[in-house]
Amino acid sequence: MPNPKNMSRQTCSSNTTKANSGDMPVSGRKPDGTIASNNDLASLFECPVCFDYVLPPILQCQSGHLVCGACRPKLTCCPTCRGPLGNIRNLGMEKVASSVLFPCRYVSSGCESTLIYTEKSEHEETCEYRPYSCPCPGASCKWQGSLDQVMPHLMTTHKSITNLQGEDIVFLATDITLPGAVDWVMMQSCFGHHFMLVLEKQEKYDGHQQFFAIVQLIGTRKQADNFAYRLELNGPKRRLTWEATPRSIHEGVSSAITKSDCLVFDSAIAHMFAENGNLGINVTVSMCCNCN
Repeated sequence: MPNPKNMSRQTCSSNTTKANSGDMPVSGRKPDGTIASNNDLASLFECPVCFDYVLPPILQCQSGHLVCGACRPKLTCCPTCRGPLGNIRNLGMEKVASSVLFPCRYVSSGCESTLIYTEKSEHEETCEYRPYSCPCPGASCKWQGSLDQVMPHLMTTHKSITNLQGEDIVFLATDITLPGAVDWVMMQSCFGHHFMLVLEKQEKYDGHQQFFAIVQLIGTRKQADNFAYRLELNGPKRRLTWEATPRSIHEGVSSAITKSDCLVFDSAIAHMFAENGNLGINVTVSMCCNCN
């Protein structure tokens, strides 16, 4: 990362930038005659405050210094020259940015992807090297860390979660008649991996309740594709089954629940299969037949 004090020498004023922009490729001539690499060009866009990249739309101060869109609202003056920030578009630098490949923000965690700026944000939202959030439902736990830290976090911070061994277990949700929104969570360990089983009850319109059951893998999306799971409610002459690929905890369960991409049933169905207010869900995890 460049020293913030050097940013004034690396970024040009708007007039100079326009004169030199053209249809610039990902390399060019430096003042000493050597070839500027893609990394040299990308470094011109590093924000002097957070060292992330300044991406279009690019605004500059009156002296031509840049700052990223995330830092700009927090500043009262240019961090490089202390002058007013203003709202001057640097069209030259925006044109250069379209020819530069920027590294993923998670490069320090191992991601080797380089992307054009229009694809950078979307990639980073799903990057496998992005920090993992606590997979427990709800927003009460704000923990984040690497994948190999997830299970130690769950075992030390969420000790109340039951962990069952085996590929075929029963997930018992107790007191399903509890009022309001309620979550039930259980862990299942098999095939050398850990799976989190989530049953979520939500209050809908006019007191109508819906239940959502899903399985997610404590692992990556690629690892999740190696498995399948089946959820099954059993009762006298009745059976309700859902089969799917587990979701990675990188994806979380909220989007699946929003799309009803999981086992969904209402309170009437729940009571039909429950005994004394407790609902047992048979959970079977299997490896896909095309796995190595």
